[in-house]
Amino acid sequence: MKTLAVNNIRALVSCDGNDTVYENVSLLCRDGLIAYIGPEKQKAGTVIDGTGMLCYPGLVNAHHHLYQVFSRNLKEVQNMELFDWLKTLYEIWKNLNADTVYLSSLTGIGELMKNGCTTVFDHHYVFPAGSGDLIGAQAAAADILGVRMHFSRGSMDLSVKDGGLPPDSVVQTVDEIMKDSADLIGRWHDPSFRSKHRVALAPCSPFSVSEDLLRESAILAREKGVRLHTHLCETLDEEKYMLEREGMRPLAYMEKLGWVGSDVWYAHGIHFNDEELRLLAETGTGVCHCPVSNMKLSSGIARIPEMLEMGIPVGLGVDGSASNDGSDLLEEIRFGYLLHRLNSSRKAPTGYDMLKIATMGSAKLLGRENEIGSLETGKCADFFLVDSNRLELAGACSDPASLIGTVGLRAPVDYTVIDGKITVDHGRITAIDEETITSCASLELGRYLG
Repeated sequence: MKTLAVNNIRALVSCDGNDTVYENVSLLCRDGLIAYIGPEKQKAGTVIDGTGMLCYPGLVNAHHHLYQVFSRNLKEVQNMELFDWLKTLYEIWKNLNADTVYLSSLTGIGELMKNGCTTVFDHHYVFPAGSGDLIGAQAAAADILGVRMHFSRGSMDLSVKDGGLPPDSVVQTVDEIMKDSADLIGRWHDPSFRSKHRVALAPCSPFSVSEDLLRESAILAREKGVRLHTHLCETLDEEKYMLEREGMRPLAYMEKLGWVGSDVWYAHGIHFNDEELRLLAETGTGVCHCPVSNMKLSSGIARIPEMLEMGIPVGLGVDGSASNDGSDLLEEIRFGYLLHRLNSSRKAPTGYDMLKIATMGSAKLLGRENEIGSLETGKCADFFLVDSNRLELAGACSDPASLIGTVGLRAPVDYTVIDGKITVDHGRITAIDEETITSCASLELGRYLG
């Protein structure tokens, strides 16, 4: 029986249903689950001295594109908006192979974990011809690092010649996509409690996939009991495109194809109107907010205060590394807090609200709110620790629940624990040598970008 204890924690922010913040407590993990939160010091096989530490639930990243790690900070796309940005970068992304995906997953997930993330959903939708086993490569990286991973079988079947954005070499037929989707669900989807592997079906977006692909994906997902995800209402260009091509707004189109319900969540959701927000609330359809990406691409500001007030499930994601230039969910919490304060004043979510969006909110989008997202006995032992005695936090810890949103962190967390195992220790990943991986990534970057 593997046990881990953290004793003498200064403050533990549980994010539970009562918003409990414990002071001067200890935490015991047994076989990957939280077994005790209380005042008594605990004995265990591994003990962390929690003196001065702030403890938070592991962050849950509900939307990412890890393959984009090697196309960050490219000068030629810095001032583009989404459609032109995508068309330019597809000419790079068409060179993806299994090595690129493996190394970009190691580096991207590693950065997420160093910043308190314990569960990652990755929306991988670029499958160039002859590129190899990309999901297998991603799984190998995730398993080395120890993260709780949600893969996706993303897809595109409309290339430039069909009125879409991507080149021919990265699209596939509906039959090819559906066969591979079923195979990947069988290979990687584990619905059991504490699972570290789950799969969602995630066609890229309504402007790069056909009606048949969306309809067939929804049918297969419900047959197999997996969730559905795509980009939606990210830009006004998308809205214009759908009105011209289909004669209806993006959400109406998706609703027609069965893409609403508590098993569906959309990335971005910036340009929903009032009626569409009511539909999301009535059907329990979720939205993953990606504030940094939305700002960088000038896409707009999602109506998060209204969504929260209406009970729409809302989570948080970093989005693609190339539209964010980082993989740091802590940063998303603070930028989201500041963005909505600027735009909505007193109606904006608080710093603590933003933390809950990144924990319980994202867990709900992934269908795992009974397993992760809060620190409660019987739930997965996924959490991170921050030493409050940092110079950057001097005088800032009177409200630890809001601290991540209002003050933020400007360095890695001290510890990240996943499934009761230390995966980040004093700000360093335990499973890999960071310098070696960085060197390998630099070599792959040279090949990839030519």
